[in-house]
Amino acid sequence: MIRKFIDCRDFPGDIRCTVAIFADDEQELLEVAVQHAIIVHSHQDTPDLRAQLQQAFKIERRRAA
Repeated sequence: MIRKFIDCRDFPGDIRCTVAIFADDEQELLEVAVQHAIIVHSHQDTPDLRAQLQQAFKIERRRAA
């Protein structure tokens, strides 16, 4: 299964946030990332915010065991 994530360190800002959020489901990842952006970074839930967050999603690269 492909796991996606978003890393707050990729976004410039006044708060030095080091949170990374991982999820198997892209919609779940988006909802949690939006809530984080609203609560921690005081953003408004807008289509533009959601689009920016989705564009920042990355695929987790796992090393072989």
